[in-house]
Amino acid sequence: MKEASPRTIYLKDYTPPAFDVEHIDLCFRLFEDGAEVVSELRLKRCDGGNGPLVLDGEELELRELSIDGRILASAEYSVDDESLTIPVVPEHFVLRCVTWINPQDNKRLEGLYKSSTMFCTQCEAEGFRRITYYLDRPDVMSVFRTRIEADKSLYPVLLSNGNPVEQGDLDGGRHFVTWEDPFRKPCYLFALVAGDLYVQEDSFMRASGNPVALKIYVDHKNSDKCDYALDALKRSMRWDEEVYGREYDLDIFMIVAVDDFNMGAMENKGLNIFNSSCVLAKPDATTDAAYQRIEAIVAHEYFHNWSGNRVTCRDWFQLSLKEGFTVYRDSQFSADMNSAGVKRIDDVNLLRTAQFAEDAGPMSHPVRPSSFMEISNFYTLTVYEKGAEVVRMYHTLLGDELFRQGCDVYFERFDGQAVTTDDFAACMAEVSGRDLCQFKRWYEQGGTPRVQVTSNYDAEKQQYILNFQQSCPPTPGQDQKQPFHIPIELGLLDAETGQPLPLEQAGGATTWVYELKDAIESLVFNGIAREPVPSLLRGFSAPVKLSYDYSDEQLVFLMRHDEDSFNRWDAGQRLALRVIQNLVSDALSGKELVVPEFFVETYRSVLKNASIDKAMLSKLLMLPAESYLIELADCADVDAIHAARKVVRKALAESMKEDLLAAYRENHLETDTVDLGFDAMSARALKNMLLALLMGAQDKTDALALAQKQFESAANMTDEIGALSAIVSSGDRAAGQAALDRFYKKWKDDAQVVELWFSVQSANSEFADLSHIKALMQHEAFQITNPNKVRSVIGAFCNQNLQGFHQQDGSGYEFLADRVIELDGMNPQIASRLLSPLTRWRKFDESRQSMMQAQLKRIFAQGNLSKDVREVVEKSLP
Repeated sequence: MKEASPRTIYLKDYTPPAFDVEHIDLCFRLFEDGAEVVSELRLKRCDGGNGPLVLDGEELELRELSIDGRILASAEYSVDDESLTIPVVPEHFVLRCVTWINPQDNKRLEGLYKSSTMFCTQCEAEGFRRITYYLDRPDVMSVFRTRIEADKSLYPVLLSNGNPVEQGDLDGGRHFVTWEDPFRKPCYLFALVAGDLYVQEDSFMRASGNPVALKIYVDHKNSDKCDYALDALKRSMRWDEEVYGREYDLDIFMIVAVDDFNMGAMENKGLNIFNSSCVLAKPDATTDAAYQRIEAIVAHEYFHNWSGNRVTCRDWFQLSLKEGFTVYRDSQFSADMNSAGVKRIDDVNLLRTAQFAEDAGPMSHPVRPSSFMEISNFYTLTVYEKGAEVVRMYHTLLGDELFRQGCDVYFERFDGQAVTTDDFAACMAEVSGRDLCQFKRWYEQGGTPRVQVTSNYDAEKQQYILNFQQSCPPTPGQDQKQPFHIPIELGLLDAETGQPLPLEQAGGATTWVYELKDAIESLVFNGIAREPVPSLLRGFSAPVKLSYDYSDEQLVFLMRHDEDSFNRWDAGQRLALRVIQNLVSDALSGKELVVPEFFVETYRSVLKNASIDKAMLSKLLMLPAESYLIELADCADVDAIHAARKVVRKALAESMKEDLLAAYRENHLETDTVDLGFDAMSARALKNMLLALLMGAQDKTDALALAQKQFESAANMTDEIGALSAIVSSGDRAAGQAALDRFYKKWKDDAQVVELWFSVQSANSEFADLSHIKALMQHEAFQITNPNKVRSVIGAFCNQNLQGFHQQDGSGYEFLADRVIELDGMNPQIASRLLSPLTRWRKFDESRQSMMQAQLKRIFAQGNLSKDVREVVEKSLP
């Protein structure tokens, strides 16, 4: 159902709920043509007033309504497209409601729907109202008891939240299971699954000595893909006990893999529902990157048991209270399980390329938004990733011990409650004794702060001064910004020896956290014998754009000597950015594109540095992405950026060919099976990075031969997909198509691998033009109703294949608009998220701006747009 006149919801208008749901009994009777839902709510007025009871509900057929056993006449209540209103109700009563819904027709994948032959739910943020009439808001928490009835042969597995308390057979070949969750929760954490599923079981012994039954449910065809997720779950449970002191609280923890799912996964209490791509894994069919992603997502959803479930958010404006905090926790976990330095680089890459772009675009909003039209549009990188950076900054400012104390106070004080980011901040202020009021501007102000740093050295006084100036550009609804409280971790390096200098401010330590609070400040270092090289924003200690006028020589120096692994990588990125941006300027001026020799030699020295571990080396050799180059440009010329980056790749590949080949052979094992240890993963990451670099040469004969040999002999998916990507990007279209055809024939029965196959070609500007993307949409494996397929074809093309999408004739823009319009009629969440590339029209030349705006206007002109799409389009148009 679509809404013609959506309204805007404001944080300032928040009022507590008028009624409390003390208990809810649910009964689901599942059939092939629909489902009957019976709810019994034990309600109590809590506002002291006499106003009506208004319950949320969408696309529900109301069949019966009663209060305390008395069936209400139609004149005693009213129903519209979004709600059920009963004008007169007692102070304390039981409301019984019978509704009929059609899960088999639910293409929105919100509420109760069918994925293939399985019933499943997705209730966050506002999906429960599509199941039954209810107070669908996170600050209404209740104890749930759920009975599920279904055909036993079709749906032998019936699952819901909590613990199973009763089960049995019914007439007509049907059966039932009743589940009871003893913990109060908001309805967005409700879950139900019914299907014919394989279950893999394990157990975990809690620190208290009590066991937890662990179960993963999947389609029978995926029965061999559960081991890794179970292991990751147990690692997560142990880590949360050891690092945060949080123990699991139910007798059973379940995960279900679902093919059709809008998100990555959902933390429903005791019954996590996962997108299949985020949980299923086996050695020959799963890449190392996917293994690490699965580990992180399993951890994220498990950690939500405390940071999101036991303590939840009062309203959806506080979404980062659970998501930002939990993203930070899963980031810590991944850093501990793998490489902290590499994890930090990956996180910052996502921030810089995507979240910074979001901050600079029409949908820019603070970590705690002040308003929204459709809450689904605010499941954003700002809320998740920037929100995690805010929690990281708390940790940086307070240190390990006080941060842990603050978390303990937060969990213990607010257990079983729905609270706010202010409550979290108050706990951190309380344990530290610090005034963190200015720091809370990170929640209240949108945009990416900019920090300009200059330096002065007085040789006579042996005094080194750093001058800081912070600002933040206007964002929608916020023209003026107050100074942020910015923790800047820094150090100084001796310019001759490269040794870190002891800092008086840090008591002789070589790294220190400087807290920038005013718009303009200066920091003085005494006893500095000669002018040092500053290492600024170590570990990316704050989500800001920091600029300092480093010379090329200083950046090379930092790459070689900085003790902070992130800043070593960042110095290389800054150097590569400078080289590519200079080449872009040359291209636009009609000059010959020449890569400086010192740049190639710098990369050669990095490659030959035996002291750098292979995981970090694969990152140091990585060139900045075209999407990041576009984000940094005032007016991005997509073709010039692509050409300049291609010239740099060519220079590295041809000048360093023998070094790259030697390093590749050193890290390539002919019989490389899947060892998931850090060293083995690191070697594979480096090897495939080297293969991609070699493919940048003008003459790709040798590189193509290597890629084809690796492709044919690969014993693991990382090497197989790495080789396939290299072949597809080689420019040899016949070779690329042959490899793609062979790969698909081998893996066509594995949905997750087919999604990889789609992405490899859709994202590649050397291979896939718009006609190829349209052909893929006609492929037997593509389904427009499946979010993963949409993301792997349409999303990959529009967000990664930038040359293909930004064709000068505007055909890419028209294609995306067509898809948004098509998807809005079935799945508005996916449609609105797909829109993002069109919203960034301000980054491009006038011609492209005009064409992108024209497509936004065409979308807006469609009748009855969903709230999801309408909000994005309205905010994006000039």
